[in-house]
Amino acid sequence: MIIDYLSGAYPAEKEADLCVIGAGAAGIAIAQAFIGTSVRVCLLESGGLAGEQRSQALYEGSSVGPVPFDSGSSRMRVFGGSCNLWGGGCIPLSDYDLSPRDWVPHSGWPIGFAELEPYYARARHYCGIQAHDFGDGSFAGPTPRPPIVFDDGKLINPIFAKSPLLFGDAYRHALERAPNIDVLLHANLLELEATPAGDAVRIAHIGTLDGRRGCIRARQYVLACGGIENARLLLLSRSVVPHGLGNQHDMVGRYFMDHPSGKLGTLTTDAPHRVTRPYERHYRKNQLPAFPEIGISHHYQRRHRVLNGRVHPFGVEGPLPRGIRALRELRSALRRSVLDESTTLEARLCAAMRNGPAAETVGAPTSLSRTALKLGLGVGDIARAAVHKLTDRPAVPSSHIELVGFFEQAPNPDSRITLGDTLDALGQPKVRVDWQLTPLDRYTYRSAATMAGHELARACNGHFQLEPWLEQDARSVPQVHGTAHHMGTTRMSDDPKNGVVDRHCKVHGMDNLHIAGSSVFPTGGWAFPTFTIAALSLRLADELRGVLTACATTGLL
Repeated sequence: MIIDYLSGAYPAEKEADLCVIGAGAAGIAIAQAFIGTSVRVCLLESGGLAGEQRSQALYEGSSVGPVPFDSGSSRMRVFGGSCNLWGGGCIPLSDYDLSPRDWVPHSGWPIGFAELEPYYARARHYCGIQAHDFGDGSFAGPTPRPPIVFDDGKLINPIFAKSPLLFGDAYRHALERAPNIDVLLHANLLELEATPAGDAVRIAHIGTLDGRRGCIRARQYVLACGGIENARLLLLSRSVVPHGLGNQHDMVGRYFMDHPSGKLGTLTTDAPHRVTRPYERHYRKNQLPAFPEIGISHHYQRRHRVLNGRVHPFGVEGPLPRGIRALRELRSALRRSVLDESTTLEARLCAAMRNGPAAETVGAPTSLSRTALKLGLGVGDIARAAVHKLTDRPAVPSSHIELVGFFEQAPNPDSRITLGDTLDALGQPKVRVDWQLTPLDRYTYRSAATMAGHELARACNGHFQLEPWLEQDARSVPQVHGTAHHMGTTRMSDDPKNGVVDRHCKVHGMDNLHIAGSSVFPTGGWAFPTFTIAALSLRLADELRGVLTACATTGLL
């Protein structure tokens, strides 16, 4: 069942077999895996069923690193998590991504693709993309349009599948009907209190923004609150262990990574659609939504000792013809506008996370009659746009192409999450983000941009102009921003001195605390992380099922 903890209808103290903190992609994957079992699950969510500014404000923090980072607008505090805003991109990491590379310090996972493969297969169903076959680092397609054929020693065309699901919507009713699942909304974790020896979690203290306090006692606990919040909550859990849980080697919060993104340059050509159309994310109704991306080949990465990454060509529309502008104004006027709190919040967060060049905004007209007149006068523009679409060209031709890069970030122990000095509305320290990039990151941007730009120029007989920031001194601050793919702050390692969780995602030195989500990633490749989050979460659910079943067999449940 789903209960709003603000209502006061739920007991102040509750016992469960499994307590999962965070109802995003990871937490929901774990909870739904226990539907219909004898395991009593309590799933805690800080937000409500829709976005709320008051809950969202709990994500705010400070940025102290050389590259600005806004922790308050790069994630969403709501049932379903930040995937309420996601684009649905799913792609597996490759075995190459999971393996050590001698030019990438701290690289390598303790598990390989073969161990993840069966859980990737199951994650397809969870993500609603079970019709797609996949392999090592790519789905199989087909794609709406054939991609450009590149020299595969430089560029490749890995394929991602597009999930149609918002996890909060897709699994809400199943969780609501499950008699063994309690979902608590507006229930914020305040601390995981450890046993006196500090080797297990004894109790989860929770509270609401209106002052209600309570606790959950469970056999097993899972933190599933994202790449930033997982680290913050471990550091906040310090009443017994002063430096925070799992932090005996000062590893919690370190190796914070995102997928840095920035404009790499401008491509001019007489036929920009030949470059942009194969990589657009539009598809016909009866097609399986799968799309190619332009990736840096493994051969190029090894030869030039760079990080992984992808580039995307964004066509920039030329001047809008009168008839097209009028048609867009009319559509804007007819489109129903819902200005509730959740919609406003989602629009703000989506704007903050937007990648690529901003298109010209066409708002609702001030006069419908004037717009109708312009529509009539511009009927030729609309007819030409229709012909363009029939020949698989954009309705409005592009004036040029902006090439945007999305890159793997080198693991860096100095890039980290810590507790700040200011307090949030719950009286807890806000997060402090010190996002730092390395010389390897900067070298990758310059090398990949130059190579990819010239390869695309050759493919369309065009000209590529590198962005000035890539030609500047290597010590200058790169013109990149995050993509809300927060990773690495509780990284996976067999050695407790080099990570926070083991290969089974159990916190080192803790008997009953696990972590789910991309915070356990030792490296992130360039792949959208949600598909791997889902696979690791289903793998963790199997691990927990085994542990809890063993406890039941021995009479400990």
